[in-house]
Amino acid sequence: MNSFNPVKPILSEKIIYILYALIAMVYISGLFIPLMENDSAQHATMAMRMYLRNDFVNLYRGFDEYLDKPHMHFWLAALSFKIFGVTQWAYRIPALLFTLLGAYSTYQLAKEFYGKRAGHIASLIFLTSQAIILANHDVRTDAVLTGATIFATWQWVKYLNYNKILYAVLGGLGVAVAFSTKGLLAVFFVGSPLLFYVLYSRKWAAVFNWKLLIGIAAFFLGTLPMLYAYYLQFDLHPEKVINGHSNISGFKFIFWDQSFNRMTATGFEKPNTDYFFFFHTMLWAFLPWAMIAYVAIFDRTRQFIKLRFKYREGMEFLSVGGFWFIMLVINISKSKLPHYMNSLFPILAVLLAGYLVYLFDNSKEKMMKILLGIQYFVISLGTLLAIVLITQVFPLPKIYLLIVYILLLLFLMFVLFKKTEPIARIIIFSVAFSVFVNFSLNTQFYPNLLRYQAGNNMVKIIKKEHIDIEKIYILNRRYSWSLNFYTQRETPSVSPDELRSKKDIWLFVYGKDLKILEEQGISWDKSFEVPYYRITMLSLKFLNPATRKGELKKAYLLHIN
Repeated sequence: MNSFNPVKPILSEKIIYILYALIAMVYISGLFIPLMENDSAQHATMAMRMYLRNDFVNLYRGFDEYLDKPHMHFWLAALSFKIFGVTQWAYRIPALLFTLLGAYSTYQLAKEFYGKRAGHIASLIFLTSQAIILANHDVRTDAVLTGATIFATWQWVKYLNYNKILYAVLGGLGVAVAFSTKGLLAVFFVGSPLLFYVLYSRKWAAVFNWKLLIGIAAFFLGTLPMLYAYYLQFDLHPEKVINGHSNISGFKFIFWDQSFNRMTATGFEKPNTDYFFFFHTMLWAFLPWAMIAYVAIFDRTRQFIKLRFKYREGMEFLSVGGFWFIMLVINISKSKLPHYMNSLFPILAVLLAGYLVYLFDNSKEKMMKILLGIQYFVISLGTLLAIVLITQVFPLPKIYLLIVYILLLLFLMFVLFKKTEPIARIIIFSVAFSVFVNFSLNTQFYPNLLRYQAGNNMVKIIKKEHIDIEKIYILNRRYSWSLNFYTQRETPSVSPDELRSKKDIWLFVYGKDLKILEEQGISWDKSFEVPYYRITMLSLKFLNPATRKGELKKAYLLHIN
């Protein structure tokens, strides 16, 4: 399979390890950002409930039973809490480990197709993709899903190429972990590229082989813990009412309802009918590689069409065919969110890495210079925007951080003017840019942004004032997931009527709730307040310090006596 032999290195080993070390700075700095509401802090609180109650069967969102994403992500986070304690960085550890697994699997898959040089390039592309970095601090299910899907894909490719049972077993278990994280979507993300790989390479002997059944058996065996948990929580209790329905089956949900309800937007407030959604989402989610990735996709597609899809040694259709088919299906789906495409990025990294090696080995000087020019344009704009975010939106960073930012910028400029091969410059320049931007965001932008998230900042006041957390309540189930997480407690809820019988308690409310309390004749003798803004819904008025005050709301902690 390794058609492009590494006759001439693209990056020296020293440069490769320097780039990995710089990337490590980004991921480590992201571990310590406060958790964002809604999803990240919500999922962390759900896992915390598992840990605190030692209940690894039942999934709850606040006080309600949860039937959406399956158990794996929550199990891993709860296990991390058992080992390291309930902290924001402990919650992120499983995501980081699966991202490392994803990077290694991406490296191995690209190496399998295009050689070791492409392996490192693909791994660097994957690790510096914007959505992958984001998924490691705004942690949901995506990092675990992405790592498991590309691991499974790599193992199944190895099975198809070498026909060994071990690869089928590992591939089946990899799909099982992914399935236990996000349902049938995981099977789709693994199966689609593999289908096109088999169709192009004609590996039918491995498909129609009893060893494949061992891999399928490993998949079903690996899903048993999740299926058993669903059985205990839902199938054993037909009397439970979830989303207005009784006779709920966890089996039916995970094998059918979850994925097909998303395809049709059943149960969602507003369907998304933008059939190009993921094509333009990729422009930011796969930064800084998106523009040149599109060039690679179209050029590779053109090559296959020109060859009439005839098999040629050294070419693979897994990445190209998988990309087009997955993009077609997820764009047709009526429920769309940007992170749905994260699991596509590893095979896209393989595609782009293979294409860059192809250009280098075949001395395609004109195309290499075009790609370099594209990166100069994208990275110049991105760097200017990052500098504005660092210096204009929030107060200037501490001097030691400012020195690090300047050093990273100087490295970026050094790469810009150093005379090296265009492909090497594309890779180093793009990685350096991603490191500069994301290290700056992790250490300056996000920490300042999270000063406007109510829950975690109210906890600082609670600790400073030595307020008994057992006396804190929320109103009418209006959750603050960061309040729950940073008090390490499932904050109980009260209604205005129930408040009348409560004495010497503290009530966490948002500004608009004050009117409800006043109308009910409920008074308080002491209060604390923090600014509040929905920080995942940024606007230019909020980002502009001159107009920010008008965009802020307030949250309160009221003493009801």
